[in-house]
Amino acid sequence: MYYVGIDIGGTGIQAGVVDESGKILFRKECITDVNGGFEKIIEDINKLVRDMIKENDISISNVKSIGCGLPGFINKEGKVTCVNLGWKEIEFTKSLKAKFPELEVYADNDATVAALAEAKAGSMKGCNVGVMYTLGTGVGGGIIINGKPFSGAHNMGSEIGHVIIDTNYYDCNCGNNGCLETFCSATAIIKYAKKLISEGRESKILILADNNIENINAKNVFDAYRENDGVAVETINRFKRYLAKAIAGMINTLDPEVISLGGGISRAGDIILDGLDELVREYVVFKNEEFAKIVIATLNADAGVIGAAFLS
Repeated sequence: MYYVGIDIGGTGIQAGVVDESGKILFRKECITDVNGGFEKIIEDINKLVRDMIKENDISISNVKSIGCGLPGFINKEGKVTCVNLGWKEIEFTKSLKAKFPELEVYADNDATVAALAEAKAGSMKGCNVGVMYTLGTGVGGGIIINGKPFSGAHNMGSEIGHVIIDTNYYDCNCGNNGCLETFCSATAIIKYAKKLISEGRESKILILADNNIENINAKNVFDAYRENDGVAVETINRFKRYLAKAIAGMINTLDPEVISLGGGISRAGDIILDGLDELVREYVVFKNEEFAKIVIATLNADAGVIGAAFLS
């Protein structure tokens, strides 16, 4: 039996045929035609999937389900809101089901889907309780319990990037102040490095950004950290301490077996993991007990398709 996973992003739609072990057997992609509107995207997905199945000589009767990962919020009625796609409470699942009446159709948030992929075939495989943080432009994540994504009573759970952990010098895009996203995202790293440099601190980060403060990116900061640059060290150490606080809070709440770190920032996994266990131990309640293994996610760009395929 096969599964189809679809990863819908702001610029592209990735589709894959996935086997029961979580291996992507076939792939196909198209652009996300945001300007064409919702119905155009639904039709593009329909064509993408049916062409992929036909080209690889797969009978639709051998496909168990289609799952979609979406960059937005899905309420308990199944209505989808995606700001970057211009969708507000759209009947996504119902519309896609109309295109594929012969199949079960599922959808969930893209970060939750990535966590499910890591639980099925990646860094959290075999765990009863696993948590994934996606550290990118923002901070997302997913909680997997007994092989199923946990989203709470109203489908609003697992928004772990918006756990408030301290007061910050700027507000989160969600409107609150102190969200984890404002401390542990690429955006947060860039903003803090710029702040220190604007206050007069000298830094190799600026040289790496061609002496233009507006060109600074997170990679510049991590590269400068490797050269023991003072601003970079302060910025990354601040990032790691707040990440440790968030992880400790999750451990104190759920006691997961594994916490997986994904997203673009995780490419600097050697820096992030160095000393992170010790920082986390400072904040957990039971300081002498074993706690979650903290690892770097393994599926990278494949996580969206694999996780979506296993939605049920």
